[in-house]
Amino acid sequence: MAKTYNEAATATAQSYYNSTDADNFYFTIWGGEDIHIGLYRSTSDAIADASRRTVQRMADFANLNAESKVLDLGAGYGGAARYLASTYGCSVVALNLSEVENDRDRQKNREAGLDDRIEVVDATFEDVPYDDNTFDVIWSQDAFLHSGQRELVLKEAARVLKQGGQMVFTDPMRADDCPTDVLGPILARLQLEDLASPGFYREQLAKLGFDEVRFEDHTEQLANHYQRVHDETVARDAELSKVVSRDYLERMKTGLKHWVSGGRNGHLVWGIFVFRKRA
Repeated sequence: MAKTYNEAATATAQSYYNSTDADNFYFTIWGGEDIHIGLYRSTSDAIADASRRTVQRMADFANLNAESKVLDLGAGYGGAARYLASTYGCSVVALNLSEVENDRDRQKNREAGLDDRIEVVDATFEDVPYDDNTFDVIWSQDAFLHSGQRELVLKEAARVLKQGGQMVFTDPMRADDCPTDVLGPILARLQLEDLASPGFYREQLAKLGFDEVRFEDHTEQLANHYQRVHDETVARDAELSKVVSRDYLERMKTGLKHWVSGGRNGHLVWGIFVFRKRA
């Protein structure tokens, strides 16, 4: 049977992040820690530093302590999990669909002496392999966009989150008043029909029994970030060319420009969402 469009999007994301080109690109540009949008203080900020700032800012809202159990949905290389486990002493499940990224994640956890507090799980966030009411905090950074079944992702997050628990996440989103057709180049590369919007998350999570705690709007950082990654890619072309194919690099540069354009044209939104599951 042919894959549905939603299944195709998940398969595309898994194949992409498992590829040698993508793994080497992200590992090189982000240093094998964080793979998400950063909070920049200047246009010359190091990408890794700005990305870690996002983790730190999100953690300010998560009410974490040594007893907390955190589920990171779409954990990438696990940089956030290592930060949370080392800073707060909490236990973290780093769930991610890329086995290649997960192998690097496990290695870095061992090197950091944190593999007793971080469990790396090969799985998709449409089918979370944990019981109901298991976690105190659901965490995710710029990962939900890769799912064509975001309603299911949110239902799974709600299912495994304890009553009174918090969901803290970021996601590149379509502005509520943005027509889908202007995002064609971005959606085509992701094999998606649409991006979520702030209104989508508010409506769906309200139905699932969540109250919105805050939305800290950092939309300007989306364009800043993708421009910064583009410029770094150009500046480090010779280095990247040793481990990443020329075709991948050229397509990456083009794709990054689409994200910059969407951010600057007001078509995209990005920031930190915090929701609490009603007791």
